[in-house]
Amino acid sequence: MRRRLAYLLLLIGLSAAPVVSSAQDGISRKKQERIQAKKAKDEKKAKARQERDDRKRHLDIQDKATRKRIKRHTKRADRRGSGPHRDGFFRRTFGG
Repeated sequence: MRRRLAYLLLLIGLSAAPVVSSAQDGISRKKQERIQAKKAKDEKKAKARQERDDRKRHLDIQDKATRKRIKRHTKRADRRGSGPHRDGFFRRTFGG
């Protein structure tokens, strides 16, 4: 009986003792920064992929005339930049 009581007290004493942890148990700051940088890069790539897919899906929904108009205006915006639109000389002069 005493032996069981001694084992029980020993078991309780060992389980209640604080666990000593060293500084090397966790991951280093450099490794954490690398993990966060990789995660941010992956999220950025996923967001860009999602936007590209959304644009493609939006164009697929449009009818042919609208797709052509969007394409024409996109090309013009790429040539002239993001400033205000101005029609060309002949279009301004003769209409069209």
